[in-house]
Amino acid sequence: MAPDPRPSVGDDRRRRLLPRAVDVGDALFSLVVTALGLGVAITVVDGVGATTPWGVLLAALAVGVGDLVLRAPLRLLASVAGAGGALVAGLAAQVLVLWAALSVASGVEVTSGWAVLWVLVLTSVVMAAGRWLWGSSDNEYVVADVVRRAQRSAGARDHDAGDRPRGMLVVQLDGVSAPVLDQAVEAGLVPTMQRWVEEGTHRLATWWATVPSTTPAAQAGLLHGAADQIPAFRWWDRGLGRLVVTNHPDDAAVVEERLSDGAGLLAGGGTAVATMFSGDAAASYLVMSRGRRHGLGPGPGYVRFFARPFVLARAVTVTVGEVVKELYQARRQTVHDVRPRVPRGGWYVLLRAVTNVLLRDLATSLVADALVRGAPTVFVDLVDYDEVAHHAGPTRPESLRSLEGLDQVLRILEQVARVAPREYDLVVLSDHGQTLGATFEQVEGRSLLDTVRALMAEPAAEGGVERVEGVESADGEDWGPVNSLLTSVLGRPGDPVVLGPDAGSDRRRGRVRRDEGVPRVREHGRAARGAGSDVPDVVVVGSGNLGLVWFPDAPGRLTLEDVHERWPGLVPGLAARPAVGVVVVDSRTRGLVAVGRSGLRLLEVEGDVVEGDDPLAAYPSRARADLARAARLPHTGDLLVVSAVGPRDQVHAFEGQVGSHGGLGGPQNLAFLLHPAELAVDDARCEDVDGRRVLVGPDAVHAQLVEWLVERGVRAAPLARTTPEPEEGAS
Repeated sequence: MAPDPRPSVGDDRRRRLLPRAVDVGDALFSLVVTALGLGVAITVVDGVGATTPWGVLLAALAVGVGDLVLRAPLRLLASVAGAGGALVAGLAAQVLVLWAALSVASGVEVTSGWAVLWVLVLTSVVMAAGRWLWGSSDNEYVVADVVRRAQRSAGARDHDAGDRPRGMLVVQLDGVSAPVLDQAVEAGLVPTMQRWVEEGTHRLATWWATVPSTTPAAQAGLLHGAADQIPAFRWWDRGLGRLVVTNHPDDAAVVEERLSDGAGLLAGGGTAVATMFSGDAAASYLVMSRGRRHGLGPGPGYVRFFARPFVLARAVTVTVGEVVKELYQARRQTVHDVRPRVPRGGWYVLLRAVTNVLLRDLATSLVADALVRGAPTVFVDLVDYDEVAHHAGPTRPESLRSLEGLDQVLRILEQVARVAPREYDLVVLSDHGQTLGATFEQVEGRSLLDTVRALMAEPAAEGGVERVEGVESADGEDWGPVNSLLTSVLGRPGDPVVLGPDAGSDRRRGRVRRDEGVPRVREHGRAARGAGSDVPDVVVVGSGNLGLVWFPDAPGRLTLEDVHERWPGLVPGLAARPAVGVVVVDSRTRGLVAVGRSGLRLLEVEGDVVEGDDPLAAYPSRARADLARAARLPHTGDLLVVSAVGPRDQVHAFEGQVGSHGGLGGPQNLAFLLHPAELAVDDARCEDVDGRRVLVGPDAVHAQLVEWLVERGVRAAPLARTTPEPEEGAS
């Protein structure tokens, strides 16, 4: 009998345990780079010196040994002290390891303890520069030891890769639209994703981000299948009597209580990293909704990033470099008069640097650790592109170049997944896109809040209440078509409705009591506790080019008739502004009405009932369905305002953003889904949008992800979803 040419299990195990040539090369490269960094730092810093280059090499080797020795004790300490303890202990360990390495290495002399800190910083700078010149990703250094440990574990396993249980890693690239991803592929900025598509391992699909196309709504849908609980990025909650802001930990926790039914995407042992909501994950890191109660997450997960020599120091150093890069790029826009643009100073400069370097590296480390631990499902949100694009523009060079770093993260996580104890399906998606455009304030010369304030103060009240002076509204001529059209909704036959600057000429239409005075307006407000609470009369917020207006003194949502009776010029005045495209408001008899500059459309009647010019003509075909849904969400505004859409599909954010999302117009609603080719998108879950069959809304994407998890055997078939009961007093 001829011998079996296949290697035995024992031979295969020994082969896997032996270091590969590439691993040896990586280790030697890391040693050389570390030694080079130490050599430069020792030469520059006073208080430490070297008499021989071999001493520097020995010090570099000692740093690696010290790292290995302290790793287990630090993880044990971090399990007790948490993430904060891991940070403090990690920094102390880095200094201790470096001081010990310099002290024991022959030929190296240390005469000042402070010199060790400077050596740590300068070595990190040299190492970062060396890896950049070599063309190596900085992130590889963050997870290099994770990969090596996972490879050793994989080598110790007897079973083949095909016998590994399945898992799923979902990476969200925040704010990246499908058209922007296409541009990045053509520009060669995302070679990893391009390779996946060209080799046929993955397929690229588009999905429709419904209004509000914001991260909170998207993640509520993607992680919990409950996007209908989020009307905007921030909103006035009548039940709570205050503004709810989803990027505040306390508010995020309140919102997740409404979202969660215990069966989120990450239920059953999953891990959430840098998300707004947890998805019912067993382990969560940097999750907003759990920040107050659970902190940053389990401490051991942070040890690798905080304690490994030069990793944290390198990240901080490169973060400073990112600040310099942002200052240069902002200055370049100003010098070349790039339009539209917004100021890029203040806290944003530091925020961009932290998100694009420090938090990205930390998230990469945490995800790699979760993969090596074998978490069945992992979800991470990377916000690099979204932060830059808001201030620079969605397709500006600096925004597109930020995708390079994100693609490097995907390549690194792909390497980790290959040696993880599970066989992971890698899914990459976005939560929405972004659309370019000058801000509302740049076009109008005043904010949406100031516009609402001026219109609420018009016309002059019956009885001589003083009118707010110094603010002009739309010309009366422009209001004519809207006046005649709204008559069909508000008025009785033969009783025309006159709105606009001339509306106050008829005393019968004044309807403002003598004791009401001029409306008080605040952008934010909280109801004071106890008697005499001072509830704001109006709350105006912006979520990109979606604006919402509430009148909190009313017990419930006001109808068009109610608004007209109190402030006759408000709705048509908003609709007539050049930067406003449509105002959506409920009515008593005809349901939701979309009011435009010279026409209106009924959103909830059979067929397309349009009077005058269709106010939705400039928007995508999904506009009617999206606005009807958004205007019926719990906690939504009394008025929904969507900015105008220009001939080049540009919109106008109600915030200080040149790249925005939240409403309709341009590519902000065209998110992408990059998924393994073996996992097909269920056509039954898709809808027709502009001639294409696509998933519509994050809830549909959530259902598709869950279906794939069930198909792969990662989780059991879901039970019928139960909708959480609304809180008492909530609208």
